[in-house]
Amino acid sequence: MKRRLACALVGAAAVFVGGCTTGQGTGDVQSEQLLLTGCWNGPFNLAPTFFAAQGFDEKSLMIRIQRGDDIAEFSDGLVIVVYDLERARASLGQDLAVGLPNGVTPPGAPRSLGETPIASLTLSLHSSCRGSNGAVYSMAGSVNFDKLFSGNSNEKDSDQRLTRGSFSADFADPRELVAHPELAESIKSKVTGNFEFFFQRGQPAQPFP
Repeated sequence: MKRRLACALVGAAAVFVGGCTTGQGTGDVQSEQLLLTGCWNGPFNLAPTFFAAQGFDEKSLMIRIQRGDDIAEFSDGLVIVVYDLERARASLGQDLAVGLPNGVTPPGAPRSLGETPIASLTLSLHSSCRGSNGAVYSMAGSVNFDKLFSGNSNEKDSDQRLTRGSFSADFADPRELVAHPELAESIKSKVTGNFEFFFQRGQPAQPFP
């Protein structure tokens, strides 16, 4: 049996663990020139086949767009964490700024004093980059939701279970930006994408059969 998707985002942004939802969807995640030092340097197309969402007390939301349904730690995928779900749902159709969460900085960098962004994005290539650095994070850019799941796992209104949107953001390993500020523009990778899927309640995923 395959390992199933474990709803966990482990990295600079946050850690969310809980039951997953599984379902079909459409979308893409692409970059003309993606850089992950020691792993990837060139065009990238995620070609996702798996879309999942997990709400947390209807205050925040994690969206995972992934190739295949293996657990996150062994897969290539994009995670979008919406930290202020109410504000995001009140801003449908508008560009929402993305970035690293407030206070999350690599060693040697000054602590950020700005507001926590509404959303952050993490692109992980744990399947393609096994044994090396496999993740980059949104440093700047925006995400735009036309529709956004309410976060209620018991939601019955189909319109409130729909998530549809797009994004365009600069991704990088923040540690490299601190170590090599003079190379900042060449270190950053522009990644764009779009997604559309319905929340489907399912059994909590398990990392192992």
